[in-house]
Amino acid sequence: MLPFKYTIYSFLLLLITFTACKKEDNTPSADTNAKATLSIQFDNIAGDKNLQLNTGVYTNAAGEPFSVSLLQYYVSNIQVKNSKGVTYTVPQDDSYFLVSEANAASQFVKVKVPEGDYNTLTFVLGVDSLRSTMDISKRTGVLNPSGGMDDAMYWGWNSGYIFFKMEGTAAAAPVDPSGQRKFRYHIGGFGGYSAPTLNNIKTITIDLTAGGIAKVRQGSEANIHLMADILKMFNGATNISIAANPTVMFSEFSRSIAANYIQMFHHDHTEN
Repeated sequence: MLPFKYTIYSFLLLLITFTACKKEDNTPSADTNAKATLSIQFDNIAGDKNLQLNTGVYTNAAGEPFSVSLLQYYVSNIQVKNSKGVTYTVPQDDSYFLVSEANAASQFVKVKVPEGDYNTLTFVLGVDSLRSTMDISKRTGVLNPSGGMDDAMYWGWNSGYIFFKMEGTAAAAPVDPSGQRKFRYHIGGFGGYSAPTLNNIKTITIDLTAGGIAKVRQGSEANIHLMADILKMFNGATNISIAANPTVMFSEFSRSIAANYIQMFHHDHTEN
């Protein structure tokens, strides 16, 4: 039997060896102060085709061919969560973006988040009620209510934002005053004073684990590549017929379109 002092010595030596061999976890966590750029790409498609304004022809579940001339939607209130369950919320003033198919740069939403490995992305499709009712001085940039007649994303008469706007042509649509067969879907409604029961603000959460988590580090730029399938707006819990509903704006039926378009987004892959 070894003397007591040798037993203690052997135990300490074993402890030091174990500590030295233990692998350190150097993965940054979401509560660190160091921040880096996270890019979120919104790649608009129609089924298995890339969306092409004016020239592309697509068919919805009602069997109606159509072309898209305009597609825009608001993305806001971005959050990311790491594998430890820690959530980081992008400061709200830095978390409003207008994605437009006509503007390639707008399809890359870039935010600053703490360094870390993120497996969940959450964002709002639309503009929250708090921001919608703030003083105009707090609604600048893409939230500026002014805009051209074609691309304005705000109802002046209703004091509310249009969260999702898609327009185009289809043989199934009636002839409008311009002589074209156009459809128009302008979806909004934040539960405000003018229509307290109509709230189409949608929160979308996407699991990134299957397509690759986002490894956010300084000196590089992780890009979460999302596909946004506009056919899902037509084809969902309610199949939308252009012939039956060529124009949908501030109405109860807008709920059905909003319920469909939250299914538009899926994670394709992440580039780290």
